[in-house]
Amino acid sequence: MKRINEYKKLFGVEKEVDLKTLKKSYRDLVKEWHPDKFQDGDERQEEAEIKSRKIIDGYHFLVSIAPKTIAANLESYTETITNSGIADYTHKGLLLEIFFQDGSSYEYFGVTKQVYIKMINSDKLNRFAKRNIYPNYTYRMTKRIHENA
Repeated sequence: MKRINEYKKLFGVEKEVDLKTLKKSYRDLVKEWHPDKFQDGDERQEEAEIKSRKIIDGYHFLVSIAPKTIAANLESYTETITNSGIADYTHKGLLLEIFFQDGSSYEYFGVTKQVYIKMINSDKLNRFAKRNIYPNYTYRMTKRIHENA
């Protein structure tokens, strides 16, 4: 959640992420902080390189959790959580990443240690996740491995 709030603050996004507003803010920030804008030897050039990487990362991150992106990918997400079991998972801080048997993985934000402990102690992992994780946390796809037939 800290990462989400940090990026929203960077782009001046209030509640929901509107892709059109985000894109305009992204372009304005890139123009302002593009490293090529600063001459060699300018002490702000290194700061601009760091800031531009953060802007690019933040933009891609916010696009991945935007309601429009979530809606566009809802069918494949629903297919994964319904028909593919959990292959593995990791939890760090408030971030839970679940790796599915179909090769995809999703990050869930704001998952507390207590919820994670309940999940790993559950005798029916998939059922617990379907009831307590998937409907309750902001998520984004992290990767999908395409398997050749």
